[in-house]
Amino acid sequence: MSTSLAQFKLADELGYDWVALTEHHFGPFSLTPNPTVFAGAMTQVVKRAKIALLGSLVPMLNPVRVAEEVAMLDTMSNGRIVAGMLRGTPNENVTYNTNPSESRSRFEEALLLIREAWTQPIPFGWQGRFFEFRAISIWPRPVQQPHPPIFMSGSSPESAAFAGRNRVSLGLAVTTLPLATEAVSRYRAAASEAGWTPTPEHVLYRLGFHVADSDEQAHADFEASHARRQRGSPVLANQALEATIAGTGYYGADHARQGDRVRGHFELADRLELGQIMLGSPATVLAQAQRIRRQLGAGIFDLIPAFELGDRTLHSMAMFASKVLPQLRDSDHV
Repeated sequence: MSTSLAQFKLADELGYDWVALTEHHFGPFSLTPNPTVFAGAMTQVVKRAKIALLGSLVPMLNPVRVAEEVAMLDTMSNGRIVAGMLRGTPNENVTYNTNPSESRSRFEEALLLIREAWTQPIPFGWQGRFFEFRAISIWPRPVQQPHPPIFMSGSSPESAAFAGRNRVSLGLAVTTLPLATEAVSRYRAAASEAGWTPTPEHVLYRLGFHVADSDEQAHADFEASHARRQRGSPVLANQALEATIAGTGYYGADHARQGDRVRGHFELADRLELGQIMLGSPATVLAQAQRIRRQLGAGIFDLIPAFELGDRTLHSMAMFASKVLPQLRDSDHV
């Protein structure tokens, strides 16, 4: 955790707009069972950037408690919280003994209840299918009004349509550029039917990245990381690890769609083409980022270091911040 806090502090100092964390359970690739606790620590380390919870697994939690905790974090950070909300993965339903067949319905009701808790100026009651509260009135109120920005995962057709209908921002992760393009199209169509038009700031795309002084050095770093994995090092490339986990069924039972999303795409050239990673010199990575933004209309990249190589990873973060990020901001005000 101390290493993570140090990287978040560095990202803040380098000028990144956001730092992000998420909730997962009983898995080796995201050791954050309670992101609100970690975010509380981050408010004391990250002084400028927004702190994005991407996000809380709301079908498995008390939604009023989530609303209270996020509102408190928004106060502690003086209005710098982004509220991501997720359904969770099948193994996490086992963790909390929740019915996976009810996951989507519970998620949708919980999200609407949380938003109502943030925006209702007087105490109110809630009687839904899954949640019932006689009187809700959270304190403190969020600093951001009417509420912190809300993001949800929208890779499935149902989720993308729900986000569009309800004016919720769309997040896309552990996917490919072609599938993300389909999801954004569904999202924009549902939003249009609901009478509003999403901006690029309503679309987030998560992927791995690594920037080096040259393309050759970036590829050498990639090979060095691969060699460490082959030797049995505990240092694992995030993208390869997520692909491996997806292959076990961790992300759900739809094996065909899992295969389209991540399984089988271990070759670097394939992952670059599919938009699962950005890697190269600053000029190369800038071109890769601009291609993804043009295709998706995405205004936000949620970037994960593609692999952990100590100083090389820190150098990559610094290179992106100084050589790539300013040009992205100049070209599209991101």
